[in-house]
Amino acid sequence: MRNVLSTVCVLALASSATAQDDAGPWVIRADRVYTAAGEVFEGGFVAVANGKIVGVGPGGGGAGDELEAVCVTPGMVDLGARVVTHPDAVEQSTEVAASMRVAHALDLFDPRWKRELESGVTTVLATPPDSNVIGGLCIAVKTGGLTDVASRTVRADVALRGSFGTQPSQGNQSSSGTPQTFYVRRPTTRMGVEWTIRKAFYDALAGAQDPERDFEGADVLRRVLDGELVLGAQAWSTQDIRTAIYVKEEFGIERMFVDAAAEAWKEPDLLVRSGMAVVLPPLSFDGRVGPENAFFSWHSARELDELGVPFALSGHGAADPAARLAYQGGLAMRGGLSLEAALAAVTLAPARMIGIDDRVGSLEVGKDADLLLWSGTPFQPTSRIIGVMLDGRLVVDRREASE
Repeated sequence: MRNVLSTVCVLALASSATAQDDAGPWVIRADRVYTAAGEVFEGGFVAVANGKIVGVGPGGGGAGDELEAVCVTPGMVDLGARVVTHPDAVEQSTEVAASMRVAHALDLFDPRWKRELESGVTTVLATPPDSNVIGGLCIAVKTGGLTDVASRTVRADVALRGSFGTQPSQGNQSSSGTPQTFYVRRPTTRMGVEWTIRKAFYDALAGAQDPERDFEGADVLRRVLDGELVLGAQAWSTQDIRTAIYVKEEFGIERMFVDAAAEAWKEPDLLVRSGMAVVLPPLSFDGRVGPENAFFSWHSARELDELGVPFALSGHGAADPAARLAYQGGLAMRGGLSLEAALAAVTLAPARMIGIDDRVGSLEVGKDADLLLWSGTPFQPTSRIIGVMLDGRLVVDRREASE
């Protein structure tokens, strides 16, 4: 049985490798090419070779197999895709697990990857489940490709995951009587979560001065404080968003965003003052979202855009096709956001937040050839994604079905 499984795995990898070799060259022609970098080319093209973009502009395009679409955009980037949900990906013995790597918990055979790719998401930030105050190091990874993490990695250890609110404290118990498990510990309240994350940073600073006080993961926390590493922290409600902002300001954290920030629209002055970036959750039709039933305004994206607050949209890995990331752009436009801003919020803006915009997020020469082919104007109700190109390979092709 073991030999049969080995043979199947080898054949699967060989098949994937063959597909990987078929990387063009391609010339994609479209009525409009949206680069997400500030330019829109009417009657434009994108040229692709060896998995990279080698040309983009109006007309022309050079030699290669040709593809046609009404519009072309970059592949989408989701910083809140929730591709890792299994409780085994959570470090159970401590609330501060800064040195843990979610890359070790990735299941590349999970159907979520295919779902994300087919809906136009080509890069995600894989994060640990938010059951710890500090869950560990995150990885930016492609949603398709070979079945090994290394070949699909855009950048490893790209952010540290934190979580505010009540979720990290759930399951912990107060210290009364004789402890029977290691869940008899802090935090057990929202205030305790704040205390835990602040203590972790202060302890990391103390460890830098006194080696005897250092601990595993302290170096990771110091990288956040030094501006070398992004801190991405879940915070749904206004009180937790405030806490996240205060922590950012207290420790002078330069690179930080709040994820699932449904009530960010309630804190405009604090967001502008602190320079905090925001990742918005999927919209719901009654306005209530997340485990804490936070209220999410339809106009949130437009208001953040008008304030100049860096923000991105997320689909949270929704199984419902009508709730995925491509639809969030359309819903944000219904709330008053422009097409250009909506496109940036699912491409270049999230890529910039975690520092991978040198590879993905826009259609520019030298970047990865991750492209979406649309049957019409992006995010419109009558438009569909009819093709997905990942690293120069056409991995989703619905052009005949659309015709």
